[in-house]
Amino acid sequence: MKDIAQVIEDTATRLLKIAATELPSEVREALLKGERETEGALGKSQLHAINENVNIAETQIKPMCQDTGIVAFFIKVGDKFPLKSEIKTALIKATKRATAAVPLRPNAVDMFKGNTKNNVGLRGYVPWFYFDLVEGDRCEIIAMPKGGGSSNVGKMKMIPPGKGIKGVKEFVVEALAAAGPLACPPYTVGVGVGGGEDMCMNLAKKALLRPLYKYHEDPSIAQIEKELLEILNKLEIGAMGLGEGPSVLDVHMEFAARHPASLPVGVVISCWALRHAGATIDKEGNVEWHPH
Repeated sequence: MKDIAQVIEDTATRLLKIAATELPSEVREALLKGERETEGALGKSQLHAINENVNIAETQIKPMCQDTGIVAFFIKVGDKFPLKSEIKTALIKATKRATAAVPLRPNAVDMFKGNTKNNVGLRGYVPWFYFDLVEGDRCEIIAMPKGGGSSNVGKMKMIPPGKGIKGVKEFVVEALAAAGPLACPPYTVGVGVGGGEDMCMNLAKKALLRPLYKYHEDPSIAQIEKELLEILNKLEIGAMGLGEGPSVLDVHMEFAARHPASLPVGVVISCWALRHAGATIDKEGNVEWHPH
């Protein structure tokens, strides 16, 4: 039988390399489409530079951005998967390996002791781990490194419940207007509604993992996603904030139940480099790589 812990470590190391150096196919296609359809010379040149950068990164197997982000892992572990407690240890080892091998820029900074040099925090919180216990005997791992510039423009607000979905839409527009050119557009926008002040941001980040143009299975939510996409592009932020070309590639939303007295809304924004990669490991240690 394979050493499952080692398989997890090796798989996660490769996932971080893929995420840092290759964009998901639908993101690449959206950026190329944006370049083709942008009429202004300034916006077209910015998108051309982005697409050229993406090609160089993939060809030379180098990170597409100098900010390789804070590492996060989204894990769905089956209740019958042979390992559970060892998963976190394996993913920490993978983060250290990938930092040296890819290489990834060391981005984990301790408030008192400075940069740890390996993207692993001293107090156990970085990389970020999002664990879901599900039925089955498989373990899904998605690596998502997210840069500081796009994280800096994320927003969370407790909206008066009486404002309802109209208030949600208004806040999303306000958040994107405030972000403006600050985080390397065109953006992908994740919105989390409900839960609590922590859960809504978690939902918003998870929403970014859904492939572009794959809208919510609930038609009423899908309609809001499409409506917001149209509205946000009317802000005319443009490629790299220069007013030409797409401002937002897509908007994804996730909803949870909320307290009657609360309406938490989180907005998590990705720069044009929407980086993530995934794989699923079965109980025998066989790896199925997700389409990329």
